[in-house]
Amino acid sequence: MEKIVSLYRKNKEIINYLIFGVLTTVVNIVVFALCADVFHIQYLIANVLAWIMSVIFAYVTNRKYVFESKSENIGKEITKFFSSRLSTLALDMIVMWLLVDILTASNLIAKVIANILVIVANYILSKVFVFKEGGKQ
Repeated sequence: MEKIVSLYRKNKEIINYLIFGVLTTVVNIVVFALCADVFHIQYLIANVLAWIMSVIFAYVTNRKYVFESKSENIGKEITKFFSSRLSTLALDMIVMWLLVDILTASNLIAKVIANILVIVANYILSKVFVFKEGGKQ
């Protein structure tokens, strides 16, 4: 058990990012599926609604648990966070469009593939651009 705790402490940021990244992805996919499949909202609109909900969830968890930001300038930080997420929303939308409209993949499979790419891009942007000043680094 001591080795697990030691491993966690050494890799806390990346482990927490993966945990909350998975939870953010769950929020994103559940909201998307509800909007697209239950409420029959067009898939690109459903994608934007899912993005909004998951970005709010991601900001709170990334700030508190992943990067442990102590920044007092929350306005600047949240602006950077949402700006970086807008760029990955573009990636998400392009991948969704390519997979669904061009390659005729299912909405849900396309959403999962897009999310994998977005998670990697989001970590890099958060680490380098958003939380670099306000964290414990």
